[in-house]
Amino acid sequence: MFETLGSLTASPWIYALVAVSIVLDVFLPVLPSGVLVITAAAAAAAAAGTVPVPAPEQVPDILLLLVIATTASVLGDMAAFRLARHGGARLDRAIARSRRLTRAQERLGTALARGGGALVVIARFAPAGRSVVSLGAGKTQRKVAEFLPWSVLAGMAWAGYSVALGYFGTRWLGTQWLGTAVSIVALFAAGALAAFLVRRPPSAAAATPAA
Repeated sequence: MFETLGSLTASPWIYALVAVSIVLDVFLPVLPSGVLVITAAAAAAAAAGTVPVPAPEQVPDILLLLVIATTASVLGDMAAFRLARHGGARLDRAIARSRRLTRAQERLGTALARGGGALVVIARFAPAGRSVVSLGAGKTQRKVAEFLPWSVLAGMAWAGYSVALGYFGTRWLGTQWLGTAVSIVALFAAGALAAFLVRRPPSAAAATPAA
């Protein structure tokens, strides 16, 4: 798989592939958008240390990759948000059958109203968490102004983390395949931690007002 992805990073189409994958994985969480971002960043790091320096068109640009990943993340979030907000009775029934989406509705309604949209940022790293949060926010009829800033922050955090993993992991470890593999493991570890935090109910201490 790494060889196939490695060949893609030498093509300008890597940017389109990254963007499409990130936009769509809010609806299809199985898409490897994080793996694509890490692989592209790792390729850029590996190319930066080669002599002679490869042609610029053969090396993913880190800043452009970061901007595209962030923008695509926000676009995907807003597409799911709008779909859930105006999805009609059929989507309402589908969400009602999902225990995860029902819990997300309950938590997001309170969290976003109080400005506690950090849940949106944390869920961005969790498997399917982005889908649950974006659909849940739309279903609870939150205002765009309440959800969009947190979506932007979540996209920036996720894209920055993924790009940094691939780039610096490869630079520090000195080998592209090893840097990519270790970075992917670190991305999954962050996802597992985020999933735990999202599922964890609010603490009793936080729920109880101070005397």
